[in-house]
Amino acid sequence: MDDWQQGKVVEIKITDLSDTGDGVGRKQERVVFVPDTVPGDNVIVRLTNVKHQYAHGKIQKLIKSSPQRVRPSCIVADKCGGCQWQHIHYNYQLKAKQNQVVQALGRIGCFRGISIDPILAAPSPLNYRNKVTYSLGLSTTGGIQAGYYQKGSHKLINLNQCPVQDSRLNHFLAEIKKDIQRHNWKVYDEKLHQGQIRHLSLRIGRRTGEVLLTLVVKDRNISGIVEQAQEWLDHYPLLVGVMLNMNGNRTNTIFGKETHCIAGIPYLLEKFAGLEFQIKGSTFFQVYTETAEALVEVIKSELKLKGSEVLVDTYCGIGTLTLPLAKKVWQITGLEVQAEAVAQATLNAKNNGIQNASFYVGAVETILPKIHLQPDIVLLDPPRKGCDIAVIESLRQSKPKRIVYLSCKVSTLARDLKLLCHDGMYTITRIQPADFFPQTSHVEVAAFLSCST
Repeated sequence: MDDWQQGKVVEIKITDLSDTGDGVGRKQERVVFVPDTVPGDNVIVRLTNVKHQYAHGKIQKLIKSSPQRVRPSCIVADKCGGCQWQHIHYNYQLKAKQNQVVQALGRIGCFRGISIDPILAAPSPLNYRNKVTYSLGLSTTGGIQAGYYQKGSHKLINLNQCPVQDSRLNHFLAEIKKDIQRHNWKVYDEKLHQGQIRHLSLRIGRRTGEVLLTLVVKDRNISGIVEQAQEWLDHYPLLVGVMLNMNGNRTNTIFGKETHCIAGIPYLLEKFAGLEFQIKGSTFFQVYTETAEALVEVIKSELKLKGSEVLVDTYCGIGTLTLPLAKKVWQITGLEVQAEAVAQATLNAKNNGIQNASFYVGAVETILPKIHLQPDIVLLDPPRKGCDIAVIESLRQSKPKRIVYLSCKVSTLARDLKLLCHDGMYTITRIQPADFFPQTSHVEVAAFLSCST
């Protein structure tokens, strides 16, 4: 009887973890991906989405637990799509992430024999996220809900606290939901494109404790919102600003392009790598402040800067990496597509007395070939999709002496490193993984390259 059919229930031993976080086992020499499992588990699984060579499965019963399985810190960890790995011992999470880097560089990049440094562990695997954004919805009884969607579905899992976010944000969540309910503000319905309140976002300065609250709304026509914003500001000592972000589009994108401060100030202050940053609610900043700082120190140490270098920081954001390196080089230039982020980077440079940093707005693939600089070092920190091919080609033409490539997706990193190192033009001198995202399968990697020609 063939067990390789949709809906069949089979027994599987989990032997590995995929780069998306699922457990991996085999049945009839075919791969089965099973969420919420750990290598070493023996499980009964119902097969779903069955293809010729692989299938996905849903765990029905845990027969034997892996030694690496632990009790999750969150009571809805098996449902909530916010994290995948709360059931896995943290030391094993680090081992799995290290292996992700090894496998991707070998399989996708075709690199052999490269030494990869041990992953930088997070100071704490919980209570670390400095920013959270919750979708809003309604319960079957009409109550306001806030949380993340269940894995593989569009069902909202309601939360009143989260063990992964900074614990100082927890008391905001339940109270803000009550206030939304009390005002009878309508939660947005994406199917009907009706209602007002779409998302609740909270950001905290880990070092300062300052908090920003942002409501993502369809439009500003919300009765009593300004008065309520001032009440929040008066009630929560850590809260410094309340924002409305406008997103009237029929889209899955969370933030719109327009943000208004309706109480307090539109930014929080944070201390990072010895500098003070102004950070707004919707702009990018690494979610694990302390691990990001540790990686900055690795970059400084590895580059051994002498103060005479010209450095270009592509995808620079608000200057998170640009500014800590600025005082170590002669000249530094940041490139960033978002104008608001460039404005913040420029202001942060001024506030910290940094005069050798300049910033330009535009797509990196467009402006990198046009800037009249011959950089000694180029820092790449692209989004998950990696670098545009035009960026890779521009670097291979200008041949900076060194490249530092920071990546939050190791598969695109491996792809781009293969292109940069083609024909021996660049040589990888160091690979340093870092855990910016405990309880998930994501891993950050810094790759250091030296020009060989």
